[in-house]
Amino acid sequence: MSDTADAAPRYAIGRKNPNLPFHPAVRAGDFIFVSGQVGKDAEGNMVDGTIEEETRATIEAIQRVLAEDGATLADVVRVTTYLEDTRDFGRYNKVFAEYFKDAVLARTTVEARAVINTKVEMDAIAYSPAKGKSE
Repeated sequence: MSDTADAAPRYAIGRKNPNLPFHPAVRAGDFIFVSGQVGKDAEGNMVDGTIEEETRATIEAIQRVLAEDGATLADVVRVTTYLEDTRDFGRYNKVFAEYFKDAVLARTTVEARAVINTKVEMDAIAYSPAKGKSE
């Protein structure tokens, strides 16, 4: 079907870093795909701290990206987490549970070294029905 009027809305969310070839998030229909986020404060400064501090800052970065399109952490249905050191899993998981206490979501956690100096990186998918927005 070539009728684009019936196509699901697809647009970028958030301010793109001019040095990177992707956006903080993309809405595709009723889903928001959040690119990998690391521990940054609201001003975009890296948070360099314990696994707990970096996990909080990373989840709050996801929260800010989602909020730009009217979604919340309660809308998240999928998270992938990349931990620099799986020995931090228990401490990271405790913080994760604080933010997603009653969540109904799928999650994968793997050990992987990020391309920048960070203990944790997360991407997320949220289900948040589109409210008539477009490019």
